Amino acid sequence: MAPSPSPLHIGMTLAPTWLSGDAWRRADSQVERLSDPAFFIDLARRAEDAYLDFVFRPDSLGAPPPGMARRPGGSGSDPTLLMTLIAGHTSRIGLLTTASTTFFPPYILARMLMTLHWLSDGRAGWNIVTSLDGQRNFGLERMPGAAERYDQAAEAVQVIRALWETCPKASAEIDRAAGLYESAILPEPINHEGPHYSVEGPLGAMGHPAPLPLFQAGASETGRDFAAGIADGTFAACPDKRTAIDLRADLRRRAVAQGRPAEAVRVLPGLSLFLAETEAEARDLYRDTHAGTTRAQKLAKLAAVIGVDFSDREGSRRITVADLPLLGPDIRSRTHAELLHRKIAQSEPSLDELLDAPEVMGSAHWQVIGTPGHAMDAIRDWADAGAMDGFILFPGGSVPCLDLALSTIPAALAEEGRFRQDYQRGCFADHLGMREPELY
Repeated sequence: MAPSPSPLHIGMTLAPTWLSGDAWRRADSQVERLSDPAFFIDLARRAEDAYLDFVFRPDSLGAPPPGMARRPGGSGSDPTLLMTLIAGHTSRIGLLTTASTTFFPPYILARMLMTLHWLSDGRAGWNIVTSLDGQRNFGLERMPGAAERYDQAAEAVQVIRALWETCPKASAEIDRAAGLYESAILPEPINHEGPHYSVEGPLGAMGHPAPLPLFQAGASETGRDFAAGIADGTFAACPDKRTAIDLRADLRRRAVAQGRPAEAVRVLPGLSLFLAETEAEARDLYRDTHAGTTRAQKLAKLAAVIGVDFSDREGSRRITVADLPLLGPDIRSRTHAELLHRKIAQSEPSLDELLDAPEVMGSAHWQVIGTPGHAMDAIRDWADAGAMDGFILFPGGSVPCLDLALSTIPAALAEEGRFRQDYQRGCFADHLGMREPELY
């Protein structure tokens, strides 16, 4: 008898990916609701009704004004405050916020995240980012290099975890007659002194007995080492199954090398979906979404990622690694640049083919264009190949695509024993299997 498949972990972005490109111009896009808090509450409730592990809100602290003017759905609102709002309207789903260790002091991060964890009864999670830009909003002329940012992030996580240990996790002892009000755990200072931070502590905010899951998304060498050492889950931009298999195996090796179990780091590729009732309709949806992207815009995006302007090249000319510069420290996103480098090395596409590739046209994530059945086939294939521990839904093209993704995929996976049929426990860490049953 074949072994039962391992249950998958599924999250969904609250960034409106289904409004990307020209999709917001559709009559049914509901783009006007982006300023309505009820819109995000409704999305989170629908994800909870599908028993998803978590909803996730990305963030950027340096969104350029021109981009905000031309594209709906920018990350201008604070994701942690948004998750705090959602916490009051949901009861089981995990709430994964994003916060930067480059721009937020660890004491502020520790208090903010633990407060969300307490308010949501153990459902908070932290997507750790080191940021790609935004420095001029914080008094810096240039961004620190990747190595420095990750070194700072590692120390920040160390400080934050130490501060969380000072949080009382039980109610205070209260004796009105005796005039006694005493915390069940008297917090002690942490007295941290390091290269980036000097933090006395304690925190003193109300804590929660459930662990607060940590996520991370960088796929560079430095990012992988960081994830292997501290992350409970990692996001991955994996355009193909081979890339995902290699990444997962590599992260597992690195986790073991750092004294953690191989399965401690759950790999969740982004799954960009363009779904419709028929494959032809799905392909039309994808084409219509990107119809307004001009060749000049594609060339500009490609140049921003890999640092080469190909505007003077013939479209039929093949692009090889010899045409690409070395990835220097000033590359904005090393992860995205390395994805394109690998694609070019593997297939040597023509310039026209490269400009139409999903990594340039839209998303660098795993992509399925078709029916829910096609999506299920792809998910089974990746899961059975050991390419992932779950995925994050990035519905694209339309609200009906979002509806199809939520109404069909989790239920179909549950029927096959690949996903839960109901929540067993209420904490985010429990959804991820981070606690032994006897600790519940």
